[in-house]
Amino acid sequence: MEDGTPWDTIGALAALFARLDSERGLTAEEQWTLQVLKLSEEVGEAAQAVIGVRATNPRKGRSHTWEDVQEEVADAVITGMVSLARMRPDDAAAFLAGVLAEKSAKFLPGEGC
Repeated sequence: MEDGTPWDTIGALAALFARLDSERGLTAEEQWTLQVLKLSEEVGEAAQAVIGVRATNPRKGRSHTWEDVQEEVADAVITGMVSLARMRPDDAAAFLAGVLAEKSAKFLPGEGC
């Protein structure tokens, strides 16, 4: 972690997970596939927390709080950032910034995100 930005931490996590997966003999494409599946799992956990906070599962009732939902959403964001950093280790932050500018321009015209 060079200057303590979130992307420094994300990059360090991505590098660690890539090294560990490489040591297990996984190709880059296999690693990316599994990382995206992990992202899917995290989004599912966020959905499960919403179901729990809304008490829509009669077997479980109110099993979560909105803080639980927020933490699960944060986990999904972190996992998404790690996924992107694993696939684009040299320019993940710049790539995300470009995609964010492009996508947000549809909703915030003239904002120059």
